[in-house]
Amino acid sequence: MQFLAGHDTAGCDNRGMPRRHPRTSGARPGPAPDLPVPEEHPDGSWYVRRLTGITVVKAYRCPGCEQEIPVGTPHTVAWRADSDGEDRRHWHTPCWAARLRRHPPSGRNRR
Repeated sequence: MQFLAGHDTAGCDNRGMPRRHPRTSGARPGPAPDLPVPEEHPDGSWYVRRLTGITVVKAYRCPGCEQEIPVGTPHTVAWRADSDGEDRRHWHTPCWAARLRRHPPSGRNRR
């Protein structure tokens, strides 16, 4: 495949055709991932932060599955909206989403 000299391919697909959905400036809609967002759930009002792996420098234990969240793993931090944040807990994102469908942890696997 040959491209014309001086032809700008930045807005083209790999065949040199214009993209159907041009790339945006990179900005994603919605809040920044590390900012707390208020959320309403059947179990109450929560502040929820979605942490990227880059910002995680410490291992945590997920209260949903009682397994470790290793350093560098993206996960969710949540705390009740009516608290000062001292009760915040670090959850695997799927565990946070499934918390209303799970039984409370048994404590058997706790070390």
